[in-house]
Amino acid sequence: MIIEPRMRGFICLTAHPKGCAQNVKNQINYIKSKGAIAGPKKVLVIGASTGFGLASRITSAFGSNAATIGVFFEKPASEGKTASPGWYNSAAFENEAHQAGLYAKSINGDAFSKEVKQQTIDLIKADLGQVDLVIYSLASPVRLHPDTGVLHRSSLKPIGATFTNKTVDFHTGNVTQVSIEPAIQEDIDNTVVVMGGEDWSMWIEAMKSANVLAPGATTIAYSYIGPSVTEAVYRKGTIGKAKDHLEATAFTISDSLASLGGKAYVSVNKALVTQASSAIPVIPLYISLLYKIMKTQGIHEGCIEQIQRLFSERLYTGATVPTDDKGRIRIDDWEMRADVQEQVAKLWSEATTESLPNLGDLAGYKQDFLNLFGFGFEGVNYLADENELVEIESIN
Repeated sequence: MIIEPRMRGFICLTAHPKGCAQNVKNQINYIKSKGAIAGPKKVLVIGASTGFGLASRITSAFGSNAATIGVFFEKPASEGKTASPGWYNSAAFENEAHQAGLYAKSINGDAFSKEVKQQTIDLIKADLGQVDLVIYSLASPVRLHPDTGVLHRSSLKPIGATFTNKTVDFHTGNVTQVSIEPAIQEDIDNTVVVMGGEDWSMWIEAMKSANVLAPGATTIAYSYIGPSVTEAVYRKGTIGKAKDHLEATAFTISDSLASLGGKAYVSVNKALVTQASSAIPVIPLYISLLYKIMKTQGIHEGCIEQIQRLFSERLYTGATVPTDDKGRIRIDDWEMRADVQEQVAKLWSEATTESLPNLGDLAGYKQDFLNLFGFGFEGVNYLADENELVEIESIN
């Protein structure tokens, strides 16, 4: 079939297998170009199919020659209907890893469930024995709680007062005002259950009990802080409460891992174009302005650049891992530089539908969004007839 991007609001309904494969190859080539990292050797990535999770798996495998197990919840293709981009990404990654002689296997299922945790532990025991790095990079909007059976849904709302500010429809470039009503306590509680640290802790406790964590094992979860302009709807909103919980959980996990000489960290990463962030009011406008500034200054990074820097300059230097006063690793350091944020604030006040094409990088935003689904890559013939039915050989 000829596969084209089909949009519904902030969602792309199709994905291109060859384009996703090109995306993976580009990231692998970047990691290879940066040289070897004295990093992990046996790695579990929970949420391994897109974004920071995929970048972490690629960096581990092609930067440190690590064996990797990836856990994700993706949709395979059916006749005439494409798979989700994460499925095609994972298929491409495994193909590249196996060609390079690297161990790579995947589990497709609900990472919140007890069954997938046990399946993963069984696979580690059978094939790797133990792992020395666990990446936790889930980005699900819902969680079926494994103990209560209750389905919780996260929400993105301010707390205490209605939030009103500018936003942009990145499809049309229209800059408008948006208002979001404040959360009730139930919204906050549900968001913390879905996006907080409870499931991360459950994974580590299950793995520790099963003796599949190597001595000195490290675990990393990813977070975001962001600037003052998004603060009310993000860091001081419902998601911020979940991120606070996630970051606090790193300390309790570290206490649990102390007997193994292990450690848990939260890495605060830079704002990125994702399907989730594209649906968050204010964020697309902020990213458009931020990217223009960071690209001009030569300090722009995508997922793979950030994770390569996290591994090579923070986690695996042989020295103590540098953290801020709250124990967090800061890979958002370039985004949050005072000069960068001052420029963002100035452009924000000037941004209109008419001025944004010059002030921001809306074209770059659109390109990054299309790239998420395998579209817009050089070297891919998007007019060619494609086989949408791509398999993942080692899927469990």
